[in-house]
Amino acid sequence: MALMIRNGRVCDPSQNLDAVLDVLVVDGRIAALGAALEEPPETDIVDATGLVVAPGFIDVHVHLREPGFTAKETIATGTRAAVAGGFTAVCCMANTAPVNDSPLVTRYILDRARETAACRVYPIGAVTKGLQGEALADIGGMAAAGAVALSDDGHGIANANLLRRALEYARDFGLPVVDHCENRDLAAGGIINEGVVSTWLGVRGLTRAAEEVDVARDVVLADLTGAHIHIAHLSTAGSLELVRRAQAEGLSVTCEVTPHHLALDESAVLKLGAVAKMNPPLRTPADVDALLEGVADGTVTCIATDHAPHTTLEKDQVLSHAPFGVVGLECAVSVVLDHLYWRHGLSLMRVIELFSTGPARAFNLPGGTLQIGRPADMTILDIHREVVVDVSRWASKARNCPFDGWRLKGAPVMTLVGGVRMTTETVLQTVREHKAEPNPEMVATGPQTG
Repeated sequence: MALMIRNGRVCDPSQNLDAVLDVLVVDGRIAALGAALEEPPETDIVDATGLVVAPGFIDVHVHLREPGFTAKETIATGTRAAVAGGFTAVCCMANTAPVNDSPLVTRYILDRARETAACRVYPIGAVTKGLQGEALADIGGMAAAGAVALSDDGHGIANANLLRRALEYARDFGLPVVDHCENRDLAAGGIINEGVVSTWLGVRGLTRAAEEVDVARDVVLADLTGAHIHIAHLSTAGSLELVRRAQAEGLSVTCEVTPHHLALDESAVLKLGAVAKMNPPLRTPADVDALLEGVADGTVTCIATDHAPHTTLEKDQVLSHAPFGVVGLECAVSVVLDHLYWRHGLSLMRVIELFSTGPARAFNLPGGTLQIGRPADMTILDIHREVVVDVSRWASKARNCPFDGWRLKGAPVMTLVGGVRMTTETVLQTVREHKAEPNPEMVATGPQTG
C-alpha cells in the first residue's frame, strides 16, 4: 500500500528545501515530492497540515547495552525509545559484554536488531581489543560485518601511536574514529566539573584540560593521517575552538554535542545529584554559551544523546559512587526544539540538519534526506506542541534523565522507518503489551553508503 503525507511543511537540509508539499511513499521509498500530488489506488493518507516533515532523525551515540547488560537496556527497548523520541536510526557503542571488538559480535548485534529492533541499528566497533587501549581490534573484520564507525567510548585512548595506527586503518576502510577525549592522568578520578560546584561539594573535580589536551592531539593526528576523527560529546569552549580551527584548515574533524551539555550547566548537580552525573561532566555557563555558538555557526556537526541507561539502584547512590551517564532518546528532540529553536532562535532547518543530514554525512549513513528513491525514513514534528517529560511512561528501561518533569515546546508526533508509521502512543502501547514485531526492512544488514 502506498502512503501519502499531505500538506506538511517539508524541511530537508540536504536539498535546501522548505515548502508545503505532499510526500508520496511507495514500497518503503520516497516516490514523489510536490504540491497536490495524485494518489495511486489504495493509498493511505496522513494529514500533516501544520506539521513539519523532516528526514528521519539519526542518533550517532547510543548505548543499547546488549549483549551483556540487558538489565539496563536491550536493543528492543532502546530502539522503541528511539522511535518514541523521533529517531529512525541509532548507532550503538561498543562497550557491551562481550565488547564489540570482532565481526562475531558485530553480526550478533545486527542479528538481534533484525529480530527485535523498531528502527535501524548501526553498530560501532571498538578501536582496541576489550577497550583496553593496548592492541587494535579487528577493524577490517568489523567493517566487513557492518560496523559504521570505531570507538572506545567511555575510555580515552592514551597511546597516541596506537590511535594513529587505528586512524590509518579506519581511513582505508572509510570509517570515522569516534574519540572519547579524556586524558587519564589529568582526569585523575574526577567526577564532576572542576570548579566552584566541586569545591562546594568537596568532591574531586574533572578538569576541562583532560578533554582539551586529547582534542588537540586528535587534531594533529587527523592532519598527520588524513583520517576522519569525530569528537564525541564535546563539552568545553576550548575543545570547540580546536575543532573550529581544524575545520578551517580543511581537516576531517567533526564533533557532536549532547542536549544536556546545551541545556544544563554544572549547577544542576546541586539539585539533581547523581542524575546529573555524566562524562564529560556538565560544564560552566560560559561553556554552554560557547557550545550554543558552535551549534549556530556550523562547527558542531550533529546533536547526539549519549543515551547511557543505568538501573535505578545503580544511580540511586551518593555522587562519588554512582555511575556516569544519563538517558535522553525520548526527550532530546523536545529539549532541542524548546531550548535552541524557541529560546535561542536557531533556525528550524539547522535543528533538523543537526539531527538528520549532519549525522548521516559524518557517518556515511544512507539516511538524512528526502530525495526521491531513498528510504522513506521521516520524522514528523509538531513544533507548537507542549509536552511534559515523564520518565515513568518511557519505553526505555532506564529512568536516569535530568529533564524529568520539564515542560517543553515542540515534539515529534510520528516516526516513519521505511514507510512504516509509528507514533509515541503506539510505541508505548506496544511496550505495555510486550510486543515487538520484527521488521527486517528497518535494520542495516551491512556496509552501506550514500
